[in-house]
Amino acid sequence: MPETDTMLRRLPREALVALVLLTRLPLPALPARAFAVQARAGWAFALAGLVVGGIGCLVGLVALSAGLPGVLAAGLCLFAQVVVTGAMHEDGLADVADGFWGGFTRERRLEIMKDSRTGSYGVLALVLSVGLRWGALASLLEVAPGAVIAAACLSRGLLPGLMTALPQARPGGLSAKVGVPGWIVAAAALGLGLGLAAGFGGIGALSGLAAALVAVAALAAVARVKIGGQTGDVLGAAQQLGEIAVLLALVAFHSP
Repeated sequence: MPETDTMLRRLPREALVALVLLTRLPLPALPARAFAVQARAGWAFALAGLVVGGIGCLVGLVALSAGLPGVLAAGLCLFAQVVVTGAMHEDGLADVADGFWGGFTRERRLEIMKDSRTGSYGVLALVLSVGLRWGALASLLEVAPGAVIAAACLSRGLLPGLMTALPQARPGGLSAKVGVPGWIVAAAALGLGLGLAAGFGGIGALSGLAAALVAVAALAAVARVKIGGQTGDVLGAAQQLGEIAVLLALVAFHSP
């Protein structure tokens, strides 16, 4: 009984830690000791996706009900998600694009990724990411609005696995501070992400999972070659690529 009571108190705290890590919502302040469980809180990353995707989906549906065309509603849906996350994942994608293809050594790539300025590779990556997501959301919002939530949950549910599979490339970076979740936490995160995705996206979530796994695995392989592991920026890029992959797979699934 004491163990059950401890878990019942621990899980909500870990879920709140995951929300603090992955969103910019005005959440209650947590004591410093709460972040000692950052790695263990990885199981709840998909719950953060549920919140982010849920807010985006709601904004998109309200826009549709107000009479806006699907493409504008999709833009507002995407905008809401970017605001909720503070564009942290987009920032990671841009940094990875600049660093991986702008430097010729591991050290130089990491240096570029840490630079707050965005280069041409980063700008192109952001344009392509926003364009692909916007187009996919415009196709899905009216026929399968739950796809917004499915993509947000699945793409974040894959992150603990990437954090466990690859070593940390920068000892003092954000990913290193969070720690290594381990395969049990990674499996729980993926299971929760898939369960939520299936609940909101239906059987098409399986094709979304397959596509996201391919995208994230490809990024992991490139990251291992380019910088020898993963960083917070790589995790952000993984979320973006995973979300794009899920959305595109669901567009294909729902196409006549």
